[in-house]
Amino acid sequence: MMATSGAVQIRFRAAWLCEPRRRTGLGVGLFKSTGLGGFPGSFQSWVGLSFIMALYFDHRIEASDSAGSPSHISWHPVHPFLAVASINATSGGSVDIYLEQGEHVPDTHIERSFRVTSLCWHPTRLILAVGWETGEVIVFNKQDKEQHAVPPTHAADITVLTWSTSGNCLVSGDRLGVLLLWRLDQRGRVQGTPLLKHEYGKQLTHCIFRLPPPGEDLVQLAKAAVSGDEKALDMFNWRKSGFGNFLKMGSQEGLSFFVSLMDGTVHHVDEKGKTTQAASTDSSIQMLFYIEKREALVAVTESLLLSLYLVTPEGEAEEVMKVKLSGKMGHRADISLIEGSLLVIAIGEAALRFWDLERGENYVLSPEEKFGFEKGENINCVSYCEVKGLLAAGTDKGRVAMWRKVPGPQSSPGVEGKDRWSLQTPTELEGNITQIKWGSRKNLLAVNSSSSVVILREQAMSSHFHQQVAAVQLSPSLLSVSFLATGATHSLRTDMPVSGVFATKDAIAVWNGKQVAIFEPSGATLQSAGAFLCESPVLALHEENVYTVEPNRVQVRTWQGTVKQLLLFSETEGSPCCFDICGNFLVVGTDLAHFKSFDLSRREAKVHCSCKNLAELVPGVGAIASLRCNANGNKISILLSKADNSPDSKICFYDVEMDTVTIFDFKTGQIDWKETSSFNGQETKKNHAFSDEKLAHHVPVSHFWDQSDPRLFVCEAVREVTGAQLQPTDRKVHAEDSAGPTADVLILSFFVSDEHGFLLQDSFPRPPVYQSLLGMEVPHYYFTKKPGEADRDDQADSGHPCIPQMVGRRPLRDFVGLEDCDKPTQDTMLNFSFFVTVGDMDEAFKSIKLIKSEAVWENMARVCVKTQRLDVAKVCLGNMGHARGARALREAEQEPELEARVAVLAIQLGMLEEAEQLYKKCKRYDLLNKLYQASSQWQKAIEVAELQNRVHLRTTYYNYAKHLEASSDCSLALSYYEKSDTHRFEVPRMLSEDLQSLEVYINKMKDKALWRWWAQYLESQAEMDSALYYYELAQDHFSLVRIHCFQGNIQKAAKIANETGNWAASYHLARQYESQEEVKQAVHFYTRAQAFNNAIRLCKENGLDDQLMNLALLSSPEDMIETARYYEEKGEQMDRAVMLYHKAGHFSKALELAFATQQFVALQLIAEDLDEKSDPALLARCSDFFLEHNQYEKAVELLLAAKKYQEALQLCLEQNMTITEEMAEKMTVAKDSTDLSEESRRELLEQIANCCMRQGKYHLATKKYTQAGNKLKAMRALLKSGDTEKIVFFAGVSRQKEIYIMAANYLQSLDWRKEPETMKNIISFYTKGRALDLLAGFYDACAQVEIDEYQNYEKAHGALTEAYKCLSKAKANSPLDQETKLAQLQSKMTLVKRFIQARRMYSEDPKESVKQCELLLEEQDLDSTIRIRDICGFLVEHYLQMEEFQMAYKYLEEMRRRLPAANMSYYVTQETVDAVHRGLGIPLARVAPQRTRHNSKEDPKEVDEEVMEEVENDP
Repeated sequence: MMATSGAVQIRFRAAWLCEPRRRTGLGVGLFKSTGLGGFPGSFQSWVGLSFIMALYFDHRIEASDSAGSPSHISWHPVHPFLAVASINATSGGSVDIYLEQGEHVPDTHIERSFRVTSLCWHPTRLILAVGWETGEVIVFNKQDKEQHAVPPTHAADITVLTWSTSGNCLVSGDRLGVLLLWRLDQRGRVQGTPLLKHEYGKQLTHCIFRLPPPGEDLVQLAKAAVSGDEKALDMFNWRKSGFGNFLKMGSQEGLSFFVSLMDGTVHHVDEKGKTTQAASTDSSIQMLFYIEKREALVAVTESLLLSLYLVTPEGEAEEVMKVKLSGKMGHRADISLIEGSLLVIAIGEAALRFWDLERGENYVLSPEEKFGFEKGENINCVSYCEVKGLLAAGTDKGRVAMWRKVPGPQSSPGVEGKDRWSLQTPTELEGNITQIKWGSRKNLLAVNSSSSVVILREQAMSSHFHQQVAAVQLSPSLLSVSFLATGATHSLRTDMPVSGVFATKDAIAVWNGKQVAIFEPSGATLQSAGAFLCESPVLALHEENVYTVEPNRVQVRTWQGTVKQLLLFSETEGSPCCFDICGNFLVVGTDLAHFKSFDLSRREAKVHCSCKNLAELVPGVGAIASLRCNANGNKISILLSKADNSPDSKICFYDVEMDTVTIFDFKTGQIDWKETSSFNGQETKKNHAFSDEKLAHHVPVSHFWDQSDPRLFVCEAVREVTGAQLQPTDRKVHAEDSAGPTADVLILSFFVSDEHGFLLQDSFPRPPVYQSLLGMEVPHYYFTKKPGEADRDDQADSGHPCIPQMVGRRPLRDFVGLEDCDKPTQDTMLNFSFFVTVGDMDEAFKSIKLIKSEAVWENMARVCVKTQRLDVAKVCLGNMGHARGARALREAEQEPELEARVAVLAIQLGMLEEAEQLYKKCKRYDLLNKLYQASSQWQKAIEVAELQNRVHLRTTYYNYAKHLEASSDCSLALSYYEKSDTHRFEVPRMLSEDLQSLEVYINKMKDKALWRWWAQYLESQAEMDSALYYYELAQDHFSLVRIHCFQGNIQKAAKIANETGNWAASYHLARQYESQEEVKQAVHFYTRAQAFNNAIRLCKENGLDDQLMNLALLSSPEDMIETARYYEEKGEQMDRAVMLYHKAGHFSKALELAFATQQFVALQLIAEDLDEKSDPALLARCSDFFLEHNQYEKAVELLLAAKKYQEALQLCLEQNMTITEEMAEKMTVAKDSTDLSEESRRELLEQIANCCMRQGKYHLATKKYTQAGNKLKAMRALLKSGDTEKIVFFAGVSRQKEIYIMAANYLQSLDWRKEPETMKNIISFYTKGRALDLLAGFYDACAQVEIDEYQNYEKAHGALTEAYKCLSKAKANSPLDQETKLAQLQSKMTLVKRFIQARRMYSEDPKESVKQCELLLEEQDLDSTIRIRDICGFLVEHYLQMEEFQMAYKYLEEMRRRLPAANMSYYVTQETVDAVHRGLGIPLARVAPQRTRHNSKEDPKEVDEEVMEEVENDP
């Protein structure tokens, strides 16, 4: 308890609003954005996620003693003013207005001799409407301190008092049912008579206004604007629109409302003042809500009947739901509507009741005793703050319970309603709380406990760390000060509520915005070193100077408050609002987003960095939330806020020396670097600092530089709340993809250097025992602790200074185990960490090479996991003396993937998360499964086995079952033994000591193996009947027969054996019959058991020869041979002995016995089964036998089987046997055979081929000649076959000149004139065979065919040309003959050419053409080249055309002389002949029918040219 100025009594109520059992991701605390001590700033409107501790200051209102007990409380909707109505039994009622700390506002006391019944603030203005029990209504203007009375119209208690949505009108209603609507001016004075009056005759209980609908013009304009109409968009902007006043906005008053009466009816009053009944309920309405977005009306009656109505624009209501809520009756209910869909009801019970209108579900929330609530503590009232997501409830024991809403979509399937709320630690007050209201400023909560009103004001806890001194606020006036260098801890209690603190090694400064107090350590205490009045919201200390702020300047003061120096800022730069000191540098930020730094190393502060405008550096920035500088003063980090005052995800880094700006966005991980000197035209460079996606999507909330190393920077970042949390299925996928567990709060450290830029050094989730980051000084991070939680990580050793309770520390990643190292080692390790972060492993290794500490080498080995440098890791493990790790690393070298080998190193170093990610990266899910099993992460192991490593799924199930069995969780172990398919033997073993459970399990499973096991157990316990029952269920026929035999029931056993045919049962029964000398039964069951040797044994012993043969044939070869010997020894039935020897594969014995006993039929049967694998001597003997009996084919087969190929072939020749292809193949010896030499093999093949030739089997002969390597003979054989297709194919694959020529000669004997493909093959083969003379002859023949058959002299000339080319290239034996042939070809070509030219020139010069033809007729040997008949025909046609019939007839007669009359029609048409005769008047004799001329199908010249190319190109 402490007193402050005036009569305000402040008692501390602290709510450490972090749930102890689980982290929900939300804290009530407000992030401190301004000042080093935490004066609330721009971040105060944002509910942070960082678990920052929140203090609740409770301020009792400064009520006068005559005020009495409060009855009504009401916050102004916008301003932090609280109206309180009180009742005094003697003086009557009064109304007072109070500020946020409980101070009474002067001249705001209104008093009457009667009670206040209603209070209602104006929506925006400071005007309060007050209704009294006499019917009087007063409108109080707080601004002007004026009271305006509404004309006295009511005669009873005012029960309804409500402002319209625009604030221009006021509705008042009384107990008698009189309703009035008044119009008021801006000062709260009534304008004229009431706008409307209704008398309902029943008490009015509630009044709710509806928002006015937009006008028709506005609706149309909005549609046009949405579709992109620029003019429509401008009309919505009043700055651009000059005719906004003419825009029809609809009814601006919004005078449509609902009122409810005591009888449970709801009436609607429209814009015109007309009233109609809209709804009716069964009893009086306790609470009435109107949901704008759904246009629905919600009513809850005194009987707790909930009704939901849909409302039409005309005010008609249609009931869509009616529900009876549970709860006790007869108590006034306090009901709140959350986000238009969730009703919260407090009715004096020990729980809050919830009803979700959208989902139709209900649930309850109860205060828990572990949080400090009493059993049976009832909740009277409730209030919800939507911005903070806090639900506050007052109890009858004076406690304020709070539930925080868990972020995420509230309609998520599978999430129960009560799980969406997290109970917080309560705030304890006094008395029975009857009313509770959240204020307009979201950190204010008014609580009415009937006897007094208390305002709870939330403020963030102040803390500071500097120069190894940490100060943490515990209560409004109590701080814990820790000198970490010495381990000393002091409690500092002040006489003022503290809003900020700054600590140095020399002094501690505290302030509250009005007063500053300085304390310095003196021995074991802190004594006052100075105090002065100063209204500075922020403060800093450096040596003996105190830095405070005033508008547009920073004051440098002594500890006693004397101003020594002023650091000025211009009007455009703004007023200082936040600053920081690091080393000898002060950096100051202003409210206009400017910043400047000063050098404090001298007697007076000097400007180090001139004033910079942040808006120019970072366009679009809102304001400076906080700023820090590094130890050298050359880097300034600035935490930003957006233009709407919300926190920004960016941090700005300004380099003083380089005049450059680096912007790091924690949301995307992107770094933008730009030069400020040429900002308008600068080149922005971008890169990413986060390689891990889980580090992105955060918002920084605090940041610090190391107090000695200027490169090291650390910040605290919270996860960005997007409003939609991951669903359960999404969480699973996210957990697989992310590099580790995500955290709501991350600590990220960076190296910032000019050469390498911005590099992430380390990141880790903030440990749950810590509250917030205090700062960093190598080798530790420093944190404030959560109250009541012990810091297990920082337990003090005997040699360590004791860490105070409220301050915790954690070593930097590379300083684990080196917390107490000296300064040189610190510098070395810091350089090591820097080079590792840069990625220069060689420099990092050099920097620690001389250090002997195992901890250093362990850190290096850990780094090797990240860099995957196994060569360095081996050195590190050696220096650590980690023999097990070195061996594991050596054994891991057999793994093919580098990541898998590195994962082994990570496991040895305890870096299980890193090992997990490495195994995932290289997809070694088998090793990942083993890792999960070894680390007892069984659910993950099973998940991996089910999804990626199914080959080890059953093994994983089995190992998990063994783990569960060891953990005594037998029921779950049963399930996994079943999944691993090992339950048939593992479950009986596990339940062997609990036989009753085992029997139940076996009967439930209905598994034959389990039934059989249980039957065996019962048999061992001599419970034969039960054993028989379970053996029968298991269908174990052998065991059934065995027990029946044991019991002497052999007939029953025989029946089972016969019915089932079970071999084991039959064998056991046969043994029983044999022991009883029942031989036939024994033989029968031995036979059914397939135990033929035993049956044979009994038959031989008992002379059962008739059964013996059949049994022997069914048995094994050994039994057959034994039985055959039995018959042979007896000398009877030798045919059976031969057959058995034969069947057993003992051919020699069978043949010997067959020869001896002259069994020729048996010999034939045996010979059929002989093959090349048989004994050659045996084969020869059998072949001789078949020769003797003239069975030559069988003899040949046996000779071939005996590999006597010459004898077999000779036999074929002697007996003139046809050699089949199968026989020829058997005579053919493989090339690699050792039976014959290669020469003998070829001779044999040629003999076979010769034989085939004689027998006309040319194809077979061809094959054998080919196998013998004689392709010419093979070709000759093939030519005899006349198979053209195979001849062509064989010639193509043989590639021999002789064969090509033979094939071409053969093809030329065919009708190649009609087969172009054959012609092409002839040319090709002659060409490939280099027989150019033959090819020339073929071309000559082609030319003659073209002339004789087709009269195509052009193609004939081409063929002759090709013939000439070929013959000229040919190598002739006789050059003279060759010259002669060439001359003949040349002559032919000349004649053909002359005839072709003569025919071609006819169209141009007929006379010359005819002359040439006549000259040709005079040539000698013309008919051997050009057919004279063709020339004569040509001349006949010409002279007929010229009507020189005599000449035409002359040549016609010449043709008849040289040609038979039958061939005349080939050359001259019958019409021509008739015309000639008619011209001369000579009668015509009848000639043969005309024949149609043919054209060649293919131009041989084209084929010739193609083949000639081949000849020329062929080497």
